[in-house]
Amino acid sequence: MNKKQKLLVLGATIFIISLPTVVSLIFVTKQASDKLQVVASFYALAFLSQEIGGDHVQVTQLVPSNTEIHSWEPSASHIASAERADVIVSNGAGLDHWMETEILSSLSSSKNRTCVNTSEGLELLSSESQDHEHGPYDPHTWVSPYMAKLQAEKIYSAFVQRDSVHVSYYTEKWLNLKSKLEQLDSDYSAGLSAKQKNATFVTHEAFRYLAHRYGFEQHGVIGLSADEQPSAATIVNLVNLMIERETFVVYVDPVYSDEYAQTLKNELQAQTGYIAQVLKLYLMLGPIDDKDYMEQMRLNLDNLKVGLEAT
Repeated sequence: MNKKQKLLVLGATIFIISLPTVVSLIFVTKQASDKLQVVASFYALAFLSQEIGGDHVQVTQLVPSNTEIHSWEPSASHIASAERADVIVSNGAGLDHWMETEILSSLSSSKNRTCVNTSEGLELLSSESQDHEHGPYDPHTWVSPYMAKLQAEKIYSAFVQRDSVHVSYYTEKWLNLKSKLEQLDSDYSAGLSAKQKNATFVTHEAFRYLAHRYGFEQHGVIGLSADEQPSAATIVNLVNLMIERETFVVYVDPVYSDEYAQTLKNELQAQTGYIAQVLKLYLMLGPIDDKDYMEQMRLNLDNLKVGLEAT
């Protein structure tokens, strides 16, 4: 066998050996391209989208997990992701305000895509802060299992509209998610029905949809935007109100600093001699403490029972 023949044999051998890898890469690429391309603005919506879409969607989450959503700004790469999307999922109600002004307005009109504002048409609560920069409504809808169910249903409707081949698959996944959220809603109602206290004190007023549905008040150090700075008078007034209500539990989302919660706790203990607690109340902005969206929602109920004395 001459040198040329040896090279031909070697080349053929390499081709045969590498062929399965090449075929595999082509198959994987084809699989990915066959999936419904979904872009969700932040973690909770990405979680709901994945739960419904399962194996037939590829979900891209824009805002990194456990990042403040209000002040986040998209880059060119985020706009490019949205350009490729079949379905774009936003929260609306002023939360991901940049979706409309900076992303959707930049996309070409040539691609057929479905944009889902998951809070559109829902019964939204007005903002308690009249100067809230992102609109007249409280946007933290997904914190409530009841509101999350309504938002998830809009995602499901978009999926079956865009991918009729897998309607039965999406329907099965949706009904499973719906059942879980309805069970959580029922558990919240039952678990908090015997509460002895009527007020919760939080560092960030992001839980009004829970308070509204399950019958308690929310009082916060800061308003809807987590980057606000409270005044000394705000702290003093909250401490006085907690003493008046004989409530000694302060809630904080572990994504944010617990500085204000610790201040309230220390002032309460100094003025009353009672032991105060700082408990977690998750805003569900990303996986944390080894807990996903549903697990954080479940722990929120457990901790609310403590503060509202419903145990």
